Amino acid sequence: MLGTIIGAIIVGAIIGALGRLLLPGKQNISLVVTILIGIVANLIVGWGLYFLFGYNNNNGGIAWIGILIGAIVAALLIVLYGRMRGGSRTV
Repeated sequence: MLGTIIGAIIVGAIIGALGRLLLPGKQNISLVVTILIGIVANLIVGWGLYFLFGYNNNNGGIAWIGILIGAIVAALLIVLYGRMRGGSRTV
């Protein structure tokens, strides 16, 4: 259980960071928000890939397609978060 939580935090941080790298300029969000957005993006993509295509990563290894799509979803969530906060950051 603890390993799953730590794994979600690490993958969330990676996906959130990749999402921020996809966006030009500086995003005014904290590391915690970046990780949370990455976790949410990873969950959305994981569920979406499973329900739409039956894709899962039970074979082990790294789910590269999930990480790449997750980074795109995270970038979209970062933009939405910035607009909901009403910050000066617009894309």
